Amino acid sequence: MLRLSRTSKIVLGLVVAAILVFLYLPLMLVVANSFNSARIASWPVTSFSVDWWHAAFSSDAVRAALLNSLLVAAGATTIALVLGTLVAFALQRYRFFGQRAVNLLVVLPIALPGIVTGVALSNTYNQILEPAGIQIGFMGMIVAHGTFCIVMVFNNVLARLRRLNPSIEEASRDLGASPWQTFRLVTFPQFRSAFIAGGILAFALSFDEVYVTIFTAPPGVDTLPLWIMNQMTRPNEANVVNVVATIIILASFIPVWVSQRLGRDLADRD
Repeated sequence: MLRLSRTSKIVLGLVVAAILVFLYLPLMLVVANSFNSARIASWPVTSFSVDWWHAAFSSDAVRAALLNSLLVAAGATTIALVLGTLVAFALQRYRFFGQRAVNLLVVLPIALPGIVTGVALSNTYNQILEPAGIQIGFMGMIVAHGTFCIVMVFNNVLARLRRLNPSIEEASRDLGASPWQTFRLVTFPQFRSAFIAGGILAFALSFDEVYVTIFTAPPGVDTLPLWIMNQMTRPNEANVVNVVATIIILASFIPVWVSQRLGRDLADRD
């Protein structure tokens, strides 16, 4: 084990502290300004109030944007869980021509800049589907989010499948279990943690996506990130944005905690 000198420990501690301050001080400013009684966000906060919290909770636009974000993220996560798991099983359990190409094509959307994906999907909807009489609308935005969320589930499930012992499934079948019983009682419990972790990552990625949403959202439909971006051009509404951002910050602890618990359980099992 590498031993550090006292001076090295102090320097390393100061570097870590500086990084943490750099990361979390802006978040603390957002939280503080959500209680700022002034109409415009400022620092230092001279007086505190919960008026902006009342304004945020009573805003129909905020509630509508939040609902849209939840629906889109839930739909994209569902698509990602189904398709990502199926592709992971196909690439892990079978050998076929073009297997590496399929693997690359599944991972590619997450590597592409979001604006490129958004432009490509917008052109597809507007120039191919709509002239053919196919109205995508809100569902098109969900499908667009699903295209880059699939890789989150795919990577997690594929990594876990590669570590499974196939003899356990063979033993289940030898004992008379049907393929569905084997999957439900033997296979799925072994990659369930990776499945859930991938779903959490997919939901979080979809929830705060901006670029793809700009190009694929139907007219008049805002998700929460779009609403925040639009409100940032209105200084008098900045503290309402800070309230919404504070709620998102607090809510973000839930998936982080769940992911850590799943990772710890997975490590204990191994």
